[in-house]
Amino acid sequence: MSKSSTTDLSSLLARNQAWSKELETARPGFFARTALGQSPQFLWIGCVDSRVCPERMLDLMPGELFVHRNIANLVTPADTSCHAVLQFAVEGLGVQHIIVCGHHGCGGVQAALEGGQQGAVHDWLEPARAVARHHHGRLERLPDLTTRVTRLCELNAIEQARNVCAAGVVQGAWRRGQQLTVHGWVYGLEDGLVRDTGFRAAEQAQVDPAYQQALAGLGH
Repeated sequence: MSKSSTTDLSSLLARNQAWSKELETARPGFFARTALGQSPQFLWIGCVDSRVCPERMLDLMPGELFVHRNIANLVTPADTSCHAVLQFAVEGLGVQHIIVCGHHGCGGVQAALEGGQQGAVHDWLEPARAVARHHHGRLERLPDLTTRVTRLCELNAIEQARNVCAAGVVQGAWRRGQQLTVHGWVYGLEDGLVRDTGFRAAEQAQVDPAYQQALAGLGH
């Protein structure tokens, strides 16, 4: 490890110490309380992009948001990591809201649209490519690549929110009458604002209408 890298890491540790001290001063006993357990009401499924920081974007404290992230915020039947998170969040923590949040300028979504990837990234992005194929006509009517990528980011968030609704753990929660609502959101890198796509389902009967409403909100 180079000297500069060591210095950079030391700076991170020093910043962590300053943050811990500041938070404990502002809220005495905060860390002792959070060490006792967590009870977040929200599960966030988002992208790993370093510019997307859900707790900071939503002005939440540690312990208030349960988070799962992957490239392009995908929710697929074969992803046991995501489904384990869903199960723990719904059955173990009793979250009341699951938020799938995409973001404008998503590199994974753009790569899915443009092609050219290889290896694990190529394989991972197949569900995003499937979303692009499904909405090919809607995307082709847009004037340029930038606009198409933006729209596909929004469409992908809606599709992945619908996939969450199809997950067995969510279906089971709804059958039990558990209070649980699934949302589709999109974050704008360009302005720091989170937008509601209009997808919001709190029971199976609401999924298809929510999906159609969200698509209608994007226009043709």
